[in-house]
Amino acid sequence: MNLFEYISDRWDRLALQGLLHVSAVVQCTILGAVLGVLIGVAVYRSPVGSAVATALASTILTVPSFALLGLLIPVFGLGANTTVIALVLYALLPIVRNTIVGLSGVDPAVSDAARGIGMSRFGVLTRVELRLAWPAILAGMRVATQMLMGIAVIAAYAKGPGLGSEVFSGLTNAGSTNSLNQALTGTLGVVVLALVLDAVYVLINRLTVSRGVRG
Repeated sequence: MNLFEYISDRWDRLALQGLLHVSAVVQCTILGAVLGVLIGVAVYRSPVGSAVATALASTILTVPSFALLGLLIPVFGLGANTTVIALVLYALLPIVRNTIVGLSGVDPAVSDAARGIGMSRFGVLTRVELRLAWPAILAGMRVATQMLMGIAVIAAYAKGPGLGSEVFSGLTNAGSTNSLNQALTGTLGVVVLALVLDAVYVLINRLTVSRGVRG
């Protein structure tokens, strides 16, 4: 059986796995963005706080996927909980770093002008600074999403959802019938879905970032 026949015969199952894979990555990216932006907002005015937050997020990213999952499984068990926690932790670095860079790059004169017309500190942050930092934050989310697409494959080790189960089954049963098809299908599926999500980010960027800021 060639690769195309394998995909055709198992399309329903593969489509569901692909949907679960994308769903897990998108949801974890959003959770990581909420947490990462909150951290960035809390520390961006402090050089020491920014350095510490970035260093901690960098440290998490240096932990191998298998090692982190191995540490989380005894506490949270196999399945979605461990997968979500691991993916959110890995998403933090690009989002925290880009949030800090984006907010720090806002011209102080713009913030002063906003305060000068009566905006509160919270209003300046939400209506001016975060809007100007949004392209950088979105870029961080884009990088995080691409990273998580690959890491989510490893999460199959913890019984996480997605196409990782195809890859792991193919590698575990190497040499058996359709083992190569399984591994290739899972890998190519992740690549294709990653490209689709990247195109979605390009569209979001065009819809949410003004031409002046993009230029």
